[in-house]
Amino acid sequence: MPDLLAAVQFNADGLVPAIAQQVGTGEVLMMAWMNKEALELTISTGAATYFSRSRNELWVKGATSGNTQRVISVAVDCDGDTLLITVDQEGVACHNGTRTCFDAVSIEVSK
Repeated sequence: MPDLLAAVQFNADGLVPAIAQQVGTGEVLMMAWMNKEALELTISTGAATYFSRSRNELWVKGATSGNTQRVISVAVDCDGDTLLITVDQEGVACHNGTRTCFDAVSIEVSK
């Protein structure tokens, strides 16, 4: 864990974006923020733990909804400023009740 934590470049607010991706399918489920404590808890417990900017507190995905994320792996991008959290999602990922947060509006772009 020390090498991974050392590689993360938290922003001025002490946060880093974390993309949650379904293991096996690669489906992008959601994006949330992590601070150092959330990242440490995610790694040590195996339960995806994020930081709520609006509530200014940690939250464990599914603690109240039952829609949990069991963490499979954590990767840091080449710049150290984004995390990719591979998870096994139980239930829906989006607080709106959908499988993914990225299904509201999309377009096909091809040239």
